[in-house]
Amino acid sequence: MYGKAFAPEYQGELGSVLGVNSSYDEVLATATHARRHAVSALDRARASLAVAEAGRRLGRVAEAGASWRDSYRAARQAGDRGAMAWALWSGGTLARQCGALPLARRLLAAAVDLAVEGGDRLAHGYSLAGLAETGRIQGDYEAVAEMHEQLLAQARAHGESRHMVWAMSGIAQMHRNTGACDKALALFEECARIADDADDARGRAWSLRGIADVVSVQGDTERALTLLAEAATICRDMELAGALAYNHKMRGNVLFRAARYEEACAVYSRSLREFRDMNEPRGAALSRLGLVKSRSRQGRAPDATLAELAELETEFKRIGLRHARQTVIAFRDELAGVHRNTDPSPAHLPSAGTIS
Repeated sequence: MYGKAFAPEYQGELGSVLGVNSSYDEVLATATHARRHAVSALDRARASLAVAEAGRRLGRVAEAGASWRDSYRAARQAGDRGAMAWALWSGGTLARQCGALPLARRLLAAAVDLAVEGGDRLAHGYSLAGLAETGRIQGDYEAVAEMHEQLLAQARAHGESRHMVWAMSGIAQMHRNTGACDKALALFEECARIADDADDARGRAWSLRGIADVVSVQGDTERALTLLAEAATICRDMELAGALAYNHKMRGNVLFRAARYEEACAVYSRSLREFRDMNEPRGAALSRLGLVKSRSRQGRAPDATLAELAELETEFKRIGLRHARQTVIAFRDELAGVHRNTDPSPAHLPSAGTIS
């Protein structure tokens, strides 16, 4: 039903030597060489796009930022609106990674328009997927549900496995965040099968993380940890720095739900360092939230916990993360209720809940 996964962000000659499972060190070296020897503005635009994507995935934010802008300028010089759309897609994706969600939406919306004008169906699909993911991350489910369904229909019509996995996993995440865990699990498992059949290692890693999240909520801690270990191996093999950090953050969530708070603290601390090293404020804030909740379960002074929760609520509001902000508010209310009515020792604290 679906073809093998491919990477349309690697264009021109790069598309013949790089694939969806190429390591990002390989992508960076190959694309840097191609940019150095580019003979046309369009060649430079394509090479800089690949450099930007490699830099973003490796957590090299400054390099990625300079490269997508270089790609856009070169594409504009070449008069290629499709290439301009790809550059803005890369810039919008980087902005989302850096927590600048309003900027991400502006860049991705402009990329959608340019892709339509340039007749580049794939750039349009990727940019629309980026818009959908940005809205989903913000918790704006009503606004982006239709986009996800549109992407799903496009993927089915053209047999594109990567878009199928993206769209379906986004829908699954919305189900999971609204409490429909059985629906979410079925979709995440289908995503993993599609990615596996399409030889899409990156898509499989993301799908496994989704499955791990849901089965952890359902109480199967060991299966969740096993799935995350498999996903982490894929991330390391492909040098997916951001995906690996989110994998570690999810491992912290699983340990937290299992009341293994000391282990959770260690893992959250690790993911926090990783996110800070790559200038990823959303992941850093989510890791910090996990750390605050875990330390609270270990008996940390309530006043210190509440003060840090207030800081995190402000940060989530600044970034625009509705679901995460609601999680902060819910935990603060639980904590306040416990300390009004019971002894504040860890044994009397409410059971482990959901961390976004």
